[in-house]
Amino acid sequence: MSLFARGFTRQNIVAIAVGAVLACVPLVVFNFWLSGVAERIGQEEIDLSARNAIVRAEHRLALVIETLDALAAGGVGTCDAEERSAMQRAVFATAPIKDISLLDRDGRSICPRADDAAADDAIRRIYSSESLATPQGYALDVLTAGNGRRMIRLRRPAAGGGHEIAALVPTTLLLPQYEVDLFDAHAARAFGGPGDRHGQGLYARLETRNRAMLAEVGQRREETIGDLFIGKSHSDRFGLRVEMIAPRSLMAHGQWGIWWLGLLVTGAVVMALGLFAAFLSFRQPHNPVADIERALAAGEFVPYYQPIVDIATGQLRGAEVLVRWKKPDGSLVLPGAFIPLAESSGLIRAMTYDLMRRVSDEVGPAIGQRLGLKVSFNFAGKLFADDAIVQDVFAIFAKSAIKMSQVVLEVTERDPIENFAVTRQIISSLQGLGVRIAIDDVGTGHSGLSYMLKLGVDIIKIDKMFIDSIGTDRNSTTIVETLVDLAHNMRMDVIAEGVENFEQVMHLREIGIRAAQGYVFAPPLPGSAFLKLVEAMDALGEGAAQERDAAAAA
Repeated sequence: MSLFARGFTRQNIVAIAVGAVLACVPLVVFNFWLSGVAERIGQEEIDLSARNAIVRAEHRLALVIETLDALAAGGVGTCDAEERSAMQRAVFATAPIKDISLLDRDGRSICPRADDAAADDAIRRIYSSESLATPQGYALDVLTAGNGRRMIRLRRPAAGGGHEIAALVPTTLLLPQYEVDLFDAHAARAFGGPGDRHGQGLYARLETRNRAMLAEVGQRREETIGDLFIGKSHSDRFGLRVEMIAPRSLMAHGQWGIWWLGLLVTGAVVMALGLFAAFLSFRQPHNPVADIERALAAGEFVPYYQPIVDIATGQLRGAEVLVRWKKPDGSLVLPGAFIPLAESSGLIRAMTYDLMRRVSDEVGPAIGQRLGLKVSFNFAGKLFADDAIVQDVFAIFAKSAIKMSQVVLEVTERDPIENFAVTRQIISSLQGLGVRIAIDDVGTGHSGLSYMLKLGVDIIKIDKMFIDSIGTDRNSTTIVETLVDLAHNMRMDVIAEGVENFEQVMHLREIGIRAAQGYVFAPPLPGSAFLKLVEAMDALGEGAAQERDAAAAA
């Protein structure tokens, strides 16, 4: 009997072992399939990112070509004042263009200003020149400007054929940093991992057909080819090539632990695999829009305040309200990580209204007692297409300590305004309530002069890109001076954004700008810190304080 028992036991052991191996076969197959899916998704993501980079570069260079063709068709070919003015207007109207000039056959500017005579020879080094396959006879040069920045110069014959008209474009506009961040976000979702939060895992390089380097992002990885995802794309029209490289280490690795567990267990593995398969079949994929909805319901989007200061008197003029995502663990997420998704999903309206209510509750009493202070809110352009916002804004502030005349709505330019007539009517209705309207980031988005001329706004805010170049770049200085003169003639206020040092403050004073915001004054502040700043810079008198306390007690 003992022999039988021992034989039976041995048979069962063998059966259990065979059963365990057979039970693990589906798991092994699943893991190989999953690895193939992850491989394919990773390659598709890197290929898509490379293609997007080329499409963006083609679009921006196409805008430059359209501008140069329009100038040539308009007869620009000499240095008279009218044609210089036409070139200057074209620089202002076309965001990618840094400068436009006329060149002789040797590539020298034929109409330099008095302060930069012979500047082309003194401050630029040409690395590469290539002809483009276009009927207008375009050529593309890669060069370095006097400030050390690498630039692209597109040139074509000017009117009359004696000279060339050329436009300078910073190469950083063709391969922006957020392309890296975009890939990392895709990678985190595709591979189930956290991604590289600073974009350092992805290397990107943009070059010409002749291998002249235009722009580079990140550091090239030292791994072998088998450890990397490599995506490439090219532009036949402009002869551009882009290469993007990302490490395969972004992939999740937990499947192999499950595979080994399946080889070592018995019949319980079959049940576990069944439960696991059922779980996978019912599990919903990660939905970042749902995360934003949950966070909005939980009150995790909080206002931060960047002070706006009168640089002539030093007085506080108010603040721009910026949103931060304060997660339960105390970490803060900057708006660039969630605002585009909120806009595309339609949650931006609820998020903006929630922010207004929070501001009204948090700093309303302090602002309402100081009528000279204003609070500015960023409004996506698409919100101005619905006249319901007039009543919504009124409802939010009707019972608030903040007066309508203290509210400023800033038109953001992430999406172009499609119907100027409707938008102008809505803006007029808001202004009828006392609300002031501002254009944010003037000079960098869709607006150009059209927003200023057609919308009837009260304030323009000049983008940090131009403020950084004041005093060092004649084109930026000229653009800012032109904007200030135009705004003053149209009775608009002007606010400079992104001011970071006192030299910039001095230049802004000289050209007639009164208000500014930026880190030279203060970073965006949480509500408690901003209230302390308000009390320090604009303290109420004893009588006003007593009235405030009496009102609070009542």
